[in-house]
Amino acid sequence: MKKDTWARIGFTVPFLIPLLLFWIIPLFLAFGISFTDWDYISPNIGFVGLDNYKDIFTDSDFIKALFNTFYFAVGTIPPTLLISFGLALLFEKQFRGSRLFRSIIFSPYITPTVAVSMVWSWIYEPERGFANHLLGLFGIAPLPWLQDSSTAMISIILFTIWKSLGWTFLFYIGALAAVPKSTYEAAEIDGASYGRKLLHITLPLISPTTFFLFVVNLIQSIQVYDQIQIMTQGGPGGSTTTLLYMYYDKSFQNFKMGPANSIAMIILIIIVVLSLLSDRISSRFVHYE
Repeated sequence: MKKDTWARIGFTVPFLIPLLLFWIIPLFLAFGISFTDWDYISPNIGFVGLDNYKDIFTDSDFIKALFNTFYFAVGTIPPTLLISFGLALLFEKQFRGSRLFRSIIFSPYITPTVAVSMVWSWIYEPERGFANHLLGLFGIAPLPWLQDSSTAMISIILFTIWKSLGWTFLFYIGALAAVPKSTYEAAEIDGASYGRKLLHITLPLISPTTFFLFVVNLIQSIQVYDQIQIMTQGGPGGSTTTLLYMYYDKSFQNFKMGPANSIAMIILIIIVVLSLLSDRISSRFVHYE
């Protein structure tokens, strides 16, 4: 074997060891546990085959958690991308104070989710919360927000959109800055309006960024946990219980590691399938230079 090949292996191995220890091995262990009845405490582990998966798919709570997860994803991803893109168009050009506004927009993302979730729980407080105070200024009746199953998930969706705007916005700022100005100038010479330039130049050229942001936000939506744990604990009545929160509840609250890991495997399969599907769709709609 050539000397440079050994050098490449030597530089690669240190990065592969953490991947092996903290991702690949735990993944296979979780897959194996999903076929057992292990209670997380007892040293005795019984093999139950596919029973955990059969029970999960006939469990109404799992079906509800699956629906809540996709409801959350649909409710957060399109608004986050659209609002972030609109803000990027607004702040694309440098003007006095633009950096300050960019910092303000980005600041929620770098603030710990647990901390801002607690703050938003106070904002959503029915009696003295700022949200209902703001509604009152417009003559709108107060809402129960996190205390009612009809509004709890919407409340978390609004919080998540606010939290996710910052980093998505910055990616769009970078993508817009990379669009060649000569392309716009050529379109202006041909008499193209702002709307046509936006539709036929801007959107196609930033489509790789949009696709990347869509996939990352999709994965994050399926793995949503922090804000639900802090703000609602999956309630009221399971209306905000998502797949990952259900995994936490079964594993660390009820000590049912077998069923919990079967949920983890289902989450992994969903992420892989949706990522592959998104990649297939991107081949038609994403334009790489």
